[in-house]
Amino acid sequence: MSSAPAALAAAAQLSRSFAEGAGARDAHQILPHDQVRALKESGLLALSVPTEHGGLDVPVAVLAEVLRLIAHGDPSIGQIPHSHFTFLEALRLQGTPAQQAYFYGLVLDGALFANAQSERGPHPVDVDTTTLTAAGAEYVLSGRKYYSTGALFADWLIVRASRSDGSGQVPTAATPKAIAFVPRDAPGVEIVDDWDGMGQRTTASGTVTLTDVEVPAAHVIDFSPIFTRPTVYGARAQLLHAALDAGIATAALEEGVRQAAKARPHFEASVSSAVEDPTLVQVAGELTVTVRAAQALIADAARQVDAARADLTEDSAAAASIAVAIAKVSAARAAVEAGSALFEFGGTRSASASGNLSRYWRDARTHTLHDATRWKVRHIGNYTLSGTKPPRHGQL
Repeated sequence: MSSAPAALAAAAQLSRSFAEGAGARDAHQILPHDQVRALKESGLLALSVPTEHGGLDVPVAVLAEVLRLIAHGDPSIGQIPHSHFTFLEALRLQGTPAQQAYFYGLVLDGALFANAQSERGPHPVDVDTTTLTAAGAEYVLSGRKYYSTGALFADWLIVRASRSDGSGQVPTAATPKAIAFVPRDAPGVEIVDDWDGMGQRTTASGTVTLTDVEVPAAHVIDFSPIFTRPTVYGARAQLLHAALDAGIATAALEEGVRQAAKARPHFEASVSSAVEDPTLVQVAGELTVTVRAAQALIADAARQVDAARADLTEDSAAAASIAVAIAKVSAARAAVEAGSALFEFGGTRSASASGNLSRYWRDARTHTLHDATRWKVRHIGNYTLSGTKPPRHGQL
């Protein structure tokens, strides 16, 4: 990839390609192997690689727009590289020069990283029962992860785990965490596509089981220290989620326009086409404001994240996090609203199961469950009223 404009052009082209068949893939849960291969071959996965390692290190505004474009074509495909870009940031923040050279080199060659991060309870979400135990010059990784988006398509899994001394002590939220880079076909790794979500159905967000997986020390990076100092790690991850929501919103609005062009006008409107119906014109105007506002807030938040990275302080990091929180709330609302409102444009015929237009709302409602926006609103309010800085955490 030669430049940011070239990246955006490539993403737009992929978006159009991914949109073809997206409805059928969702309806029949057909995994997008060919589409992910095209994404790998596009060079877009290397956009955040630092320039000193041969990458473009594009502004996060460009990266967010790339993900929005891909999600506009197919939200499931848009979500697959999210963790790839997020953990490349962890590599930048915590990796040694040798680790950076090695893993950035893999990405430049087209490698895709996927997360194996989330677990199921009853323990809290910030506790990892998956353990990484030192064994001589290596580590042994054991545990089970869920919602491992993109793992089936990945070349490497990035596994978050609690460091263990082998004593059998149960990990807590305070236990230091690390991330381990593991080849997807390493002995002891099992990936099962058991994701049965109502939306984002082809992300392959299944279960990863790790049974005494041997990991070289050179493939392990400390994770906890990222949150002991100001960074834009969390804000950046959340911004990319907001961009995915915006992609769903723009696609749903576009679909609504297509539906309106085919719909019959309401008899009370006394007009010849649905697009002349004044009540539908009102819906279109209101929804456009909602969707465009989310896009504008994402662009503003991206500028603040890039500014904070360039001049990183407690205050700049907090301001960027709040800007991203505002954008994320707006984008989540826009995605859900657009996914629902498109049926107003098409009327009863748009509810046909064969059209599968429910996928926009299903994708939006499923994806917006990431890091609930009700907590974002609370942090925004506290920051507004009392200047309270938002917490640092790695929730994706």
